[in-house]
Amino acid sequence: MLKIGCHMSTAKGFASVGRTMEQIGANTFQFFTRNPRGSRVKEWDDKDIRTYLSFADSHGFIAPLAHAPYTLNPCAKDEKLRKFAFETMEDDLKRLQKLPGSHYNFHPGSHVGQGSEKGIEYIADMLNKLSDYPTTILLETMSGKGTEVGKSFEELRAIIDKVENKERLGVCLDTCHVFDSGYDIVSHLDDVLKEFHQVIGLERLKAVHLNDSMNLLGSRKDRHEKLGKGNIGLDAFAVIINHEKLRDLPFYLETPNELDGYADEIAQLKKLYKEK
Repeated sequence: MLKIGCHMSTAKGFASVGRTMEQIGANTFQFFTRNPRGSRVKEWDDKDIRTYLSFADSHGFIAPLAHAPYTLNPCAKDEKLRKFAFETMEDDLKRLQKLPGSHYNFHPGSHVGQGSEKGIEYIADMLNKLSDYPTTILLETMSGKGTEVGKSFEELRAIIDKVENKERLGVCLDTCHVFDSGYDIVSHLDDVLKEFHQVIGLERLKAVHLNDSMNLLGSRKDRHEKLGKGNIGLDAFAVIINHEKLRDLPFYLETPNELDGYADEIAQLKKLYKEK
């Protein structure tokens, strides 16, 4: 079974998301834990979550992927910004205990001129302080724009190496980001996955963001495009979702779409997926 979903708003509650998932043919989803460009958070309603969990169980849905807000920068120069990142993530992880099996994905951050080594040190320090929470935290592969940390598998490995409790630490591979950072997943997917395994270990790969790219390979710009409309192309996505090392992972669309566009892409991917 193809595990496929898209990014959805939880503004109307999780139960509403469940009904929408059913309508668009999804069996999982991704959501922001709070305002993606700020820090405000809407309190979760326990009854709504219980309703969603019951609905999800009866429909065979996969646990969702929570996404941290873009405003977090755990490797900022400013100590107050690093403290904000820690406190926000800790609050998110506390609430995510109400969604068993869910993962928590975040952008490692930007070192803003301090150098990637210092940035990696700060990120690992924060993760070490959050090691008691049961939710698995995912480091997202980044495109490398500006001073982003996580543009290479080696940088992600360096973070992992400095984290004491590695058991609940994984990676979310974003197809647009790795393509923009220079990994040729179009013509050399096997080689990219081999390198990922050698550097990080495929057992740590827990989720995939399916996004086409407006940019050329190695551009380091990070501009998502609808599937088949960018420089990765639909043929490459057909190979990705059917690859023996990836096909059983959950896939999440973050393409520039409304719900009807997501429904079309999900239907398209289901046609391309070859059941065993």
